[in-house]
Amino acid sequence: QLELLAEDNDIFGVHLEIVKDTVLTESVHNRILEQGMNVQQALNETAREWISMFKSMEDEYMRDRAADIKDICGRLMCSLKRINYNPFEGICEPVIIVAEDLTPSDTANLNLKYVLGFITQEGGITSHVSIIAKNIGLPSLVGAAGILESVVPEDLIVMDAKEGRIFIHPERSVIMKYTEKKRKLDRIKRELADKSMLPAVTSDGHKVSVYANIGSAEEAEALATFHVKGVGLLRSEFLYMENTHFPTEEEQFEAYKAVAYQLEEEITIRTLDIGGDKTLPYFEFEHEENPYLGWRAIRISLEKKDMFKTQLRALLRASIFGPIRIMFPMIIAIEELREAKEIVEECKNELRVGNIPFNEEIQVGMMVETPASVICANEFAKEADFFSIGTNDLTQYILAVDRGNKKVSSYYNSFHPAVIESIRRVIEAGHANEIKVGMCGEFASDEWAVKLLLGMGLDEFSMSVASIPFIKERIRNCSYQDAKMYADTYKKE
Repeated sequence: QLELLAEDNDIFGVHLEIVKDTVLTESVHNRILEQGMNVQQALNETAREWISMFKSMEDEYMRDRAADIKDICGRLMCSLKRINYNPFEGICEPVIIVAEDLTPSDTANLNLKYVLGFITQEGGITSHVSIIAKNIGLPSLVGAAGILESVVPEDLIVMDAKEGRIFIHPERSVIMKYTEKKRKLDRIKRELADKSMLPAVTSDGHKVSVYANIGSAEEAEALATFHVKGVGLLRSEFLYMENTHFPTEEEQFEAYKAVAYQLEEEITIRTLDIGGDKTLPYFEFEHEENPYLGWRAIRISLEKKDMFKTQLRALLRASIFGPIRIMFPMIIAIEELREAKEIVEECKNELRVGNIPFNEEIQVGMMVETPASVICANEFAKEADFFSIGTNDLTQYILAVDRGNKKVSSYYNSFHPAVIESIRRVIEAGHANEIKVGMCGEFASDEWAVKLLLGMGLDEFSMSVASIPFIKERIRNCSYQDAKMYADTYKKE
C-alpha cells in the first residue's frame, strides 16, 4: 500500500522507510518473544510507546510526527486484521470533519467532492496533515483546542480557515455572509486560474519573478498547475527531518534532480537549515538555552564538513538537469561565506577528478536574515551571486520577538520601520553590486506589502503556491513608477 502511495507523495515515502526500519519490527518481535504477546497486542503496545515518546518531545515538529507513527501502525493493524483502512469511505454528503487528529493517510483519502474542510483538536502547522491539506487546497484548522467538547455529529458549522474562525450553529446572517464570501472567493480563484499563465509584469512593463517555496519533489509537481516556473526556496532540511538517517549523496541527488527536471527557471536550494526549532530524530542536539541563537544552519554545516560536502556534491551533480542555485542560510560574517564557497570549490574539484559532470557556472548565494548580514550587505554582495531575504527570522531578530511565542506575537511586525529599512538596505546593496535580490519569507506573500516591495526594487517574490495567483495579480495591477514613488513616500513617513 505504501509503495503505491509513495509514488505520488513523498510523505508516504517516509512512512515506507519507517516501516522498513528494523527498530519498529524488533520492538514488536521482542514483545512477542519475551512477553508472550500476540502480534496485534505487540504492535499496539509498540505504537502506544512510540506515540507517547514523540508527543512528549519539546520540539513542535517532532511532536507532530506522532501522527505519522499512529498512521503507520494503524495501517499495519488493519493489514493484520484484514480490514479496510479508509475510515471515510462511507461519506456521501457535504461535511466538515471534526476530529482529535487526522493522519496523513486519512487526509490523502478524503473525498474532496464531499469533504469541504476539517478541524482537528491536535496538530500544528508543521504537521504532514497540514502540508497535504494545503497541497490539495482543502481548508483546514489544526490545533483547535476544545473543539471536540463543543460539537456533536450533525451540528451545523461554518469554518473560516483563513481567519481561524469557527461558528457552531451560526445565525442565518452569518451563514449568508460566509456563503457570499465563499462564492466571491471561488469566483476570484477561477478568474486568477485563467490568468495564471500570465507573467508577473506591472502595468508599465516592469517584470519580476514570482516563485514558490517548497520542501520536496512532490510539491514541485504541483507547480505546473499554477504555471510556476521557478523555486525561490527549496527547504532541503525536509530530506533530513523526514528521514531515519542522514540522507546519502545518492538519495539527495535523486531528490534534487527530480525537482530540476520539472522547472524551467531558477531553483534555489537552501543548504541544511536545522537547529532553532528544527531538529533531527536520529541526531542528538546538546541542550541550548536559546537555540535560535545557537548551533544551527551554516554553523552546523561548516563544523560537520563531511555532511556538508555530501549535500554540496549532490547539488552540483543535479545542477546539469536544471538551473539549480545553492543558497547558504544564517550567514553573519564574510569569513563564513568564503569558507562555504571554498568547500563548494573542493567538491567541484572532486567531481572533476571523477569526471562527473556539473554546471561550472552554478550560482552560489546567501540568505539575509540577521541584523549582521543587513549591516554588512554591501560587503557580502561583492562575493555572493544573489541575495534572498528571509523575513521570518529577520523580523524576529531585529525586533527581539520570538515569532513562536503567543505572549509577544503582537510585537512581531514586518512593517516595523526597522525591518522595512533593513529590506531597503539589502536591496540597494545588491543592486549596487549588480546581483539580484529575492525574498522567501512570509512577507513576500503579504498582499499589502507587494507595492512597497516592488517599489523598493525587489527582483523576486517567493511564497507558498496558494498565494502565487493573488500576488501575481497584485503586481499586474500595479504601476512600477507609482510603486517607486510610494516606496519613497513610505521612507519619508
